[in-house]
Amino acid sequence: MESVFRPSRLEFVARPEGPFCHLPDLATHDFEALKTPVLYRKGTVLFREAQPAHDIFVVSEGRVRLSISSESGRRLTLRIAGPGEILGLSAALAGGPHEMMAELLEDTQLAMIKRKDLLNFLREHREACLQVVHLLSQDLHIAYDRVRSLGLARTRRPRTSRLQ
Repeated sequence: MESVFRPSRLEFVARPEGPFCHLPDLATHDFEALKTPVLYRKGTVLFREAQPAHDIFVVSEGRVRLSISSESGRRLTLRIAGPGEILGLSAALAGGPHEMMAELLEDTQLAMIKRKDLLNFLREHREACLQVVHLLSQDLHIAYDRVRSLGLARTRRPRTSRLQ
């Protein structure tokens, strides 16, 4: 892990509508104070499946591959995360293990937030809880859509007539 060269806090560069950007001033200030800016090199694995979730990560710059593995060990890419996205949120809130692996596709600037600090922030700033519920709900709906598209994408081949 390497510190970011810029002394200022990370900003939501590419997606100004990112998480926690529309909170009251005090909540925004408190959220910014939680973040530890870090720069990771390409190929770094932020977390692995079944690993306990101790932190969340907010992507500032760069791309992160989120993937899962099958019982046979094959990897399936779920999606590529980019600036403004939060990684590890559901696992951290649940106090459980990560459901996927996060690997950096390029040098990536992140803001790391400790799980316990996030939980304290959410206790103090209830308005942020609604944004977390919204984020988790969006993730769930995206997952539903992907399952639906995979399950319904298989089309039947038209039967050929045997009477010819």
